[in-house]
Amino acid sequence: MQADKPLVTPGAMSSSKLATTEVTSGSDAFYADHRKIYSQSVHGPFRRIKWALLVACLGVYYLLPFVRWDRGVGQPNQAVLIDFPGRRFYFFFIEIWPQEVYYITGLLILAAMTLFLMNAIAGRIWCGYLCPQTVWTDLFLLVERWTEGDRRERMLLDKAPWSVEKLARKAAKHTLWLLIAWWTGGAWVLYFADAPTLVHDLFFFQAPVVAYAWIGILTFTTYSLAGFMREQVCIYMCPWPRIQAALTDEWALNVSYRVDRGEPRGSLKTTEKLKSDGQPAGDCIDCVQCVNVCPTGTDIRLGMQLSCIQCGLCIDACDNIMEKINRPKGLIAYDTDINIARREQGKPPIWHLIRPRSVLYAGIIVIVGGIMLVSLATRSTLGVDVLHDRNPVFVQTATGGIRNGYTIRIINKATVSRGFDLSVQGLPEGARLEIVGEAAMGKTDAHLIVDGDQTREVRVLVFAPKDAPLPASTDIVFTVKDLASGTAASHKDFFKAP
Repeated sequence: MQADKPLVTPGAMSSSKLATTEVTSGSDAFYADHRKIYSQSVHGPFRRIKWALLVACLGVYYLLPFVRWDRGVGQPNQAVLIDFPGRRFYFFFIEIWPQEVYYITGLLILAAMTLFLMNAIAGRIWCGYLCPQTVWTDLFLLVERWTEGDRRERMLLDKAPWSVEKLARKAAKHTLWLLIAWWTGGAWVLYFADAPTLVHDLFFFQAPVVAYAWIGILTFTTYSLAGFMREQVCIYMCPWPRIQAALTDEWALNVSYRVDRGEPRGSLKTTEKLKSDGQPAGDCIDCVQCVNVCPTGTDIRLGMQLSCIQCGLCIDACDNIMEKINRPKGLIAYDTDINIARREQGKPPIWHLIRPRSVLYAGIIVIVGGIMLVSLATRSTLGVDVLHDRNPVFVQTATGGIRNGYTIRIINKATVSRGFDLSVQGLPEGARLEIVGEAAMGKTDAHLIVDGDQTREVRVLVFAPKDAPLPASTDIVFTVKDLASGTAASHKDFFKAP
């Protein structure tokens, strides 16, 4: 069967040895005309790597909500949970409070630097192996091949008139697609509530309406993006190809067609005859298998292109053909622009994966990761916030003393109830602290009970004695001390006077 016309997108770079290819039927069109991509199955090491990563990624995504983690009585036992009502994020032994949003910032920095490092080493390797769009598209393609056959069978089935068999195959495919998309949306909402309980409530239509709404939204988007839009997401919707093009350099490994070895291309008989006659002939036999297996329909022989997701399936396809015709593998391989140019000049290849930009990205990852680990290891389960009254900032009492009011929030991040002493330092002798509604335990301290995994706000009044030598503003420190362990947390504020 005649091969599909290769897809060429803006940003494609062709070698000087290759002829240019018409992009669209219209001379002024900017984007390639849309056509359905019928990708062919292929076997090889890169395909096996993709299958392994697909199983690992989907296994984690679908099953992780059901993993249990004992946190004690009264605490959620789901290993990974985003608890909006309780304002907590649980990840195994880690518990993140709203006040610790900087950990999320750190994770975003790590994710960005990891993506940049992957790009510096091997181009769009994220897109080809780990991107959710790629993972779910691979799964949908697997279902499509199960129900409709491989590339040739699917093309014939689409061209054939409607029949009972065609209807059954199409119905089976879309039913399985919808089931996968539905479970994708269902698995997502399980991260926001106790998974077994929510599954029960969903089944008996007792779950919150918002859960059904999000399942519906994610079912629709998964079904649409992985089932129909596929390569259009990678080429036109996703911003990463444009960003990656700006970040990459000539030393990054990219899936490349080795022009010096493949050109001039021709059929197997033609190239064999040319070689026997002592004339130049490349190893590429123009079988177009590299295009047929590509999930985006890219012809890698036209050079680096925006549509290439660096998945390596064309390498497997080409190596299989080279093995069948007894020619060396590696006509298509992960290579660098520098080495392609050096081979054309008859020079040996050189590799520089460790270079300033990769060292910089790795260094940032290590530094940010180290800071986060140290912070997690040394963080306290006790916190205190203080808010001074704004109006009035101070009050003069009937006895001539000065009073300032504060709202103090004590944060108990432990899972058990704890008793605390609240005290203030920095005022002259005779100053005292009172908690509105609580009995004072001395001149400058008071006792408070805060339940486990809770915060408690108290209204605090601080009195300075009459005739105390106070400036207009005095720095003071509120200290909260755990009665059992002795650990303490402090917060600096000020005391206002006339």
